[in-house]
Amino acid sequence: MLPEWLDGIALNCPGKAVIVPGGGVFAEQVRATQKLWQYDDRSAHKMAILAMRQMALLYQGLNANLLLADTLADIQAGLNRGRTVIWSPGPELYAQDDIASSWDVTSDSLAAWLAARLRADLLLLVKSAAIPAKFTLQQLSAAGLVDKAFASHLDCGLKLLQRNDLQEFLSMCRATAGNQQD
Repeated sequence: MLPEWLDGIALNCPGKAVIVPGGGVFAEQVRATQKLWQYDDRSAHKMAILAMRQMALLYQGLNANLLLADTLADIQAGLNRGRTVIWSPGPELYAQDDIASSWDVTSDSLAAWLAARLRADLLLLVKSAAIPAKFTLQQLSAAGLVDKAFASHLDCGLKLLQRNDLQEFLSMCRATAGNQQD
């Protein structure tokens, strides 16, 4: 399913999409080792960001047409060149005062944080779990569909899709492309 999403985004959303990978299996290893070794949340936070970087590399390994970008400037440059970008967050993220170094902040909050910095109109999250038809941000957080800090970082529209909603997503991309040509 992941390769199909990456291919669909690369082909249908050039210059319009920034992919923010979760930490996936790499972040799960951080959680497991923190439980085992009892190290602090600040160290775990940095390791989870590195997990996102590993997933970004995995995504690019699955689709070489995706452009890796570490910084806001690199992301914007890639979009301006009509590329589909994968954010590979770097160490500069460790020092952001507005991002807590705890498990209250996951890739969902970091995606919202990035969307705000890019002045995005819409943040689209793709989830594995079932998504309720109507929800508040607090309900999403309580259900574990987004992290606890998500609402404090969201500064644009939000759309949630399930991982089997690729065709709906592609229709959204095509509709956006049609609107830009008018």
